Amino acid sequence: QVQLVESGGGLVQDGGSLRLSCAASGRTWTLSRNDMGWFRQAPGKDREFVAGISWSGDMTLYADPVKGRFTISRDNAKNTMYLQMNSLKPEDTAAYYCAASSQYRIGQRMSQQHVYDFWGRGTQVTVSS
Repeated sequence: QVQLVESGGGLVQDGGSLRLSCAASGRTWTLSRNDMGWFRQAPGKDREFVAGISWSGDMTLYADPVKGRFTISRDNAKNTMYLQMNSLKPEDTAAYYCAASSQYRIGQRMSQQHVYDFWGRGTQVTVSS
């Protein structure tokens, strides 16, 4: 079993930065070899892909709206995944969720929700004008 807990969300001004963390517990060995990702969901909207990272970190994917502004990374020794968010805009306001797959080397499918088996409960990011 794997448990994921997000942290680092909060209120930030337009153009500011935040760093989200996702701490994993449980099957840490398996998690360290599994692809992971970040998703977000605003009220009244579907959950959408933000960024994904392979188990080794050699492959990353980004949704077009966050390319050049967000950076995903992971530290398997610490069982933690990160999302550095720079140049934040009001449209980035959403609950951000950490997700982990039970598999690895998923490739482009990291952007698809169905490949993820474990989810955190979310952390709120609010960007004010």
